Amino acid sequence: MFNDIGPLEVVTLVVLAVLVFGPDKLPKVIQDVMRTVRKIREFSESAKHDIRQELGPEYKDFEFEDLNPKTFIRKQLDNDELGLKEIRNGFDLKKEMAEVTDAVHARDTDSSSSTSSSSSSSSSSPSSGGGPNMTKKPERGDDRPPFDADAT
Repeated sequence: MFNDIGPLEVVTLVVLAVLVFGPDKLPKVIQDVMRTVRKIREFSESAKHDIRQELGPEYKDFEFEDLNPKTFIRKQLDNDELGLKEIRNGFDLKKEMAEVTDAVHARDTDSSSSTSSSSSSSSSSPSSGGGPNMTKKPERGDDRPPFDADAT
């Protein structure tokens, strides 16, 4: 619940509590707060028990944590009925990204020597196997932007 509170914050809260409530009243305030937290937990557990009773025996495995969308999706994806673990294990993100990067930079491992010779021989042809050259701007005769009828 309070996983992101560091030791410095805890010390600050203790000092503030001593300053606000004083050393005489602080134990009583801590007892009251703990009693309230216990009552809230008991109320929550009794509400969960009542809901499970009302749902019936077909929902005996129902977990309230599954109502959180992240938990529900994680639980469904970990279920091996769909075979998603095999797909996830067969997918190498670093390899795929390297292939995309090579394709964008027009570096084919198979035809690296033929690519450099073909790109130097003709400047208007694409530099890699039929793909457009993304580094070069298209050539235009005029410097005017294209006419847009909807913009006027």
